[in-house]
Amino acid sequence: MPNSEVPQTPNEHEDGHGPTTVADFARRAHQMYFALTAAEIKRLERFGQVMRWPDGSRIYVAGESSYAMLIVLKGKIAMSRDDGMGRSSLIVEYGPGQFTGEVAQLTNRPSLAHGDARGEFEAIAINSESLRRIVVAEAELGERIMRALILRRLKLIQANGSGPALIGPAEAPAMIDLQNFLSSNGHPYTVRDPLLDAQAAALVARLRPKPADWPLVVCPDGSVKIRPSMVEMGRCLGLLPELDAAFVYDILVVGAGPAGLAAAVYAASEGLSVLVLEQRAYGGQAGASARIENYLGFPTGISGRALAGRAYVQAHKFGADVAIPARVANLHCDEFPLRLALDDGSALHARSVVLACGAQYKRPPLANLAQFEGRGVYYWASSIEARLCKSEEIVLVGGGNSAGQAAVYLSTHAGTVRMLIRGAGLAATMSSYLVERIAATPNIVLHTHTELAQLDGEGECLARVTWKNNLSGESTTAHIRNVFLFIGAEPNTRWLDACGICVDEHHFIRTGSDVMQDPCGDTPHYSAYMPRRAALETSVPGVFAIGDVRANSTKRVAGAVGEGAAVVSQIHAYLAYIPAAKRLPS
Repeated sequence: MPNSEVPQTPNEHEDGHGPTTVADFARRAHQMYFALTAAEIKRLERFGQVMRWPDGSRIYVAGESSYAMLIVLKGKIAMSRDDGMGRSSLIVEYGPGQFTGEVAQLTNRPSLAHGDARGEFEAIAINSESLRRIVVAEAELGERIMRALILRRLKLIQANGSGPALIGPAEAPAMIDLQNFLSSNGHPYTVRDPLLDAQAAALVARLRPKPADWPLVVCPDGSVKIRPSMVEMGRCLGLLPELDAAFVYDILVVGAGPAGLAAAVYAASEGLSVLVLEQRAYGGQAGASARIENYLGFPTGISGRALAGRAYVQAHKFGADVAIPARVANLHCDEFPLRLALDDGSALHARSVVLACGAQYKRPPLANLAQFEGRGVYYWASSIEARLCKSEEIVLVGGGNSAGQAAVYLSTHAGTVRMLIRGAGLAATMSSYLVERIAATPNIVLHTHTELAQLDGEGECLARVTWKNNLSGESTTAHIRNVFLFIGAEPNTRWLDACGICVDEHHFIRTGSDVMQDPCGDTPHYSAYMPRRAALETSVPGVFAIGDVRANSTKRVAGAVGEGAAVVSQIHAYLAYIPAAKRLPS
């Protein structure tokens, strides 16, 4: 069986066949908790060292980095989780021949569970680097171990009882935003409503948060944060590691969408040092797609998050580093190594940079739009938003593939999906299979020649929506609390203005032969050493652009993945032309 399971939300199963229920996981227990044979243990001894602990020792501490994997030789280890509110429960107990860990241990991220020795305990202790070597060097055994680690992470997500506990009103905008951040990054979490949970209510009574303080977050280590930022959560959970400003990477990739993750996988698998910087969640806009049905090799379709999750784990498998959330403020193109400045004031250095920063959502020109963002107006459609609009009437604006996928997905939750498009139909902007599916879905109502006209609220939340037919001039107002906007995107390139990278009239980055026709000309930096401009190279040698952000690229997931793979060979060629004197040691 191929290594196919990936971190994702509990209700989103890979290929339509992945485990999502307690029964599903019970049927796959033999894949999650199998025992290694004596011969297999012997083969793995060279990757670690034998260690011993007395009975009752706490070997893993939730929220702290520790051993990536322990192969049990003697005794047992009991893995337990806290729900963030002082209650603990047993997850699993490993005995001789079995091994600990889940997918986060590939990158030395903090453990989500406690681990306590039962009896005199002896095990082979393996660190993260050695664990990655195992899954690469031991083909068949490594595949089985990798599958087990991923399935264990999926079970933690499905169980909804590990990771940080989010405490606050279920529909608070900051609560929804934080849930999106965690679920989009495949991280388990628990939601506790103080109106329904006595222990959550007791914590709230003790801390007495103001309305602006929601949510409270109890981290796995037991600390409590008041409305933490995404950066604080990233550091709390190990998603955002400490970055070494003195290290010179072979490649810095900006963006963890399909293009950036593909570049990371192929570059790391070829031995290059790679760091991927992502400002919110891996997967990019593709990660928000409810189901992609025209991607090669997935005849039953796959969610964008599942596809991105596979690539994310694969990048870690080969040793790429990924930092989330990490926002890049500036690229200094006139230095070598190239320098990327982050918005926290730190800087990173690399011999080459890959711009896979994609696009940002367009916003319609409505005066009070920002007021309702996260309070009824959304730019993606995950299971979290779907729960908010259960059985309700909603509005979805847009006529592209992303809009079509979202409409079909939301139609399984909402009472009615009113789809607003400016054109006369969907055929010119949407794949035919989606057009047919929308036409066959009775609770999707298509409004042609129509645009969003006005948003009104009650308090801080959206309550009424007005749309207008541009042919008849007729306006309609309805009591609607949720609007989804899929009206396209614009390239995320404004932060590159100071660098002087050539862009076209729409601010997409020019590469290859297009650079020679661009009026901004060529940058002399090391140009003498380059015999020609690589197809994916920008006007600045050593800086490459791939995926949606690149001018004239195919705005499809498959095209982005292809460019991510292709750019690595072009980077190899570039690095070969850098004078040896300029190749700073790492």
